[in-house]
Amino acid sequence: MTLLQLFTQGGLLMWPILATSIVALWIIIEKYVVLRRANRDVGDFVLRLRSILRQGDTVGAVEYCSRVDSPIARILKKGILKLHQGSEKTREGIESAGKVEVYKLEKRLSLLASVAGIAPLLGFLGTVTGMIAAFRMIEVLKGAATPGDLAGGIWEALLTTAYGLIVGIPAYGFYNYFVSRIQRVVFRMETTSEEFLELVQEHKEVLQHNEAVREER
Repeated sequence: MTLLQLFTQGGLLMWPILATSIVALWIIIEKYVVLRRANRDVGDFVLRLRSILRQGDTVGAVEYCSRVDSPIARILKKGILKLHQGSEKTREGIESAGKVEVYKLEKRLSLLASVAGIAPLLGFLGTVTGMIAAFRMIEVLKGAATPGDLAGGIWEALLTTAYGLIVGIPAYGFYNYFVSRIQRVVFRMETTSEEFLELVQEHKEVLQHNEAVREER
């Protein structure tokens, strides 16, 4: 029996289960692409950006961040644009951009968790409706039902449960996987932002020292 024939044997609840599988697949592909971009080599990016900033080329630093499609690049770009407003404004800019990027990383993740819970429940609902149909058949036939008479209800009961679990288990696994990956990305974003702020403070102290030396002369 083909998958299509099995699907049709499952009854009407197979269609909502199919819809949840499409939603889960869409979210999984989207999150994979987003996290792949976020996991680009942050070390090389930060080293290059640090080299540009040490030359005092803030315009070049902004342009370099604009060319890199990753959350940390957008966060540090916001901080660089706030450099002329002082350290506090720079930190606020980075924190504000960080919240936006974390939201983007976590976007639709709760929907994937919902799919992981809803798909098996739809399957269990199919089990209940299938068993109701089977017992209804027994009542109609006044207890003289044969296994063949009950087959339709039992098919529906078993198939919807199986398909619901087939969708729900991978969705739950991918949800946990993405949560752990996002936590690592967020941690990396936070540490890189702190390193950037330390670099800004170091750069500011160097400028103040050079200015003091010039005044003494």
